Amino acid sequence: MRRYGSALLLILVGAAILRISAFGELYLRYVRAGLRPYLVVSGAALVLLGIAMAVVRRTGHGHEDGHGHEDGHGDEDGHGGEDGHGGEYGHGGEYGHGRHGPRTAWLLVLPALALLLFPPPALGSYSAEREAAQRAAQGVGTFPALPAGDPVELTVGEFSSRAIYDSGRSLKGRTVRLTGFVTHGDDGTWYVTRLLVSCCAADATTSKVEIRDADALPADTWVTVTGTWHPEGRLGTDSAWPPVLDAAAVVRVKQPADPYEKR
Repeated sequence: MRRYGSALLLILVGAAILRISAFGELYLRYVRAGLRPYLVVSGAALVLLGIAMAVVRRTGHGHEDGHGHEDGHGDEDGHGGEDGHGGEYGHGGEYGHGRHGPRTAWLLVLPALALLLFPPPALGSYSAEREAAQRAAQGVGTFPALPAGDPVELTVGEFSSRAIYDSGRSLKGRTVRLTGFVTHGDDGTWYVTRLLVSCCAADATTSKVEIRDADALPADTWVTVTGTWHPEGRLGTDSAWPPVLDAAAVVRVKQPADPYEKR
């Protein structure tokens, strides 16, 4: 079995990648939707490479066995003793590469099995709360007009940008609807939060909106909040962050297939 360790590892990793990308949408917990084709191709390539490696090693092993029976070297030729090629210190013996190499390779099977059987969840409140408050980066300016009709469906990131930087006050007097997961502040406040990514979960940053006039729900609960903007602080300053929403309605919802917003 040690002979096929690396081949099995390739197959397990490839199968795990295919499971989360080709046969479901779990990959959206880790990377952007546009990367799906690359994941599928990579997973399929790893599985095929692992199968090919196993076939080659099995064929080579069979050839070696046949050669060994025809030309085997026994003790009479001086090659079968403790210091010979087949002995304790030989290539297949206790101190050879054949035993210790595969033992190390087998340790890599554990993360592959974990991804295949128990895919990690998307980032949530723990990751969001560890990030320091985002500060003004692009400066104050005007934003495009919002669509007609209320409530206006906005991402948490869009609402935050307009609330903090929009000199035209496009949110004033408008009813908006935001969807995200619940995070809690140290002073009893709570927020509807989303993580923004450029490529994958590794580069995620936090965007959140403080919710008022509504009871807090447990952390990581996904909700849709409908309400109106509550201006706080001067535009483009720390006092305007995080933005505030006076809630008219809070509804529990299922986590979306893609839990991240595009940065």
